[in-house]
Amino acid sequence: MRLIIVSGRSGSGKSTALDVLEDNGYYCIDNLPAGLLPELAERALIHTELMQPLVAVSIDARNLPSHLSRFPDLLEEVRSRHIQCDVLYLDADEETLLKRFSETRRRHPLTNANRSLAEAISVESVLLGPIADLADLKINTTSLNLYQLRDTIKLRLLNQPEPGTAFLVESFGFKRGMPVDADLVFDVRCLPNPYWKPELREQSGLDKPVAEYLAAQPDVEEMFQDISTYLLKWLPRFAASNRAYVTIAIGCTGGHHRSVYLTERVGQALQKSLKNVQVRHRDLS
Repeated sequence: MRLIIVSGRSGSGKSTALDVLEDNGYYCIDNLPAGLLPELAERALIHTELMQPLVAVSIDARNLPSHLSRFPDLLEEVRSRHIQCDVLYLDADEETLLKRFSETRRRHPLTNANRSLAEAISVESVLLGPIADLADLKINTTSLNLYQLRDTIKLRLLNQPEPGTAFLVESFGFKRGMPVDADLVFDVRCLPNPYWKPELREQSGLDKPVAEYLAAQPDVEEMFQDISTYLLKWLPRFAASNRAYVTIAIGCTGGHHRSVYLTERVGQALQKSLKNVQVRHRDLS
């Protein structure tokens, strides 16, 4: 059995996450009272119609505060039954959440006559702290549109052919901001930039001419060797500490050339030694 617990602040994309999971064969329950989590897991575990039940539940600030504070104990009780349980926590910066509520004109579940929207968003973060602290995977949706969020959930949660730590090697551009959910970040902006070659500017690190140009640069090769050597030494230690998800981000200025090229090469190097290695290019359209 696999159980996925989806949580996060209102407006961060929980409904989208449940929709993706439901489309991929999960039985989904929105706004489950946290106190019912062990009982639900037990019933799903003994279900006779499915050999490997897939269940996803949303637990959020609509719960009683006393139930949310008990979440660590409830989660431990579920996992004591040897159930594979992943906790997904979605979030976004407060300015983005305010904008999303203003655009949709939805009412935040914690607002009332004495509490503004901004105050409700802040209080919600505190209430969900016990869940956020235990999340196996955190996704910040500030810069993600609906389709990017769907793709990210599919890649991180559903594209796991074998159990164990899922490693994501992700390229990005600093001009759009660092991935806030990255565990390790490598800055490669010091390397020669194909952008300044007119014939290469409109191509990406996935294209052969750009790859050939970068492969011929000694600094690029040295950077690749240093990054891959470090990761091959230390990522197994992350796996040994029972980390479910680890994100390695490699960034250049625009996220189109240097970071893409090195992400591809590093991903290929890791795939030879580690299981569940995924590659993603955040800023390639």
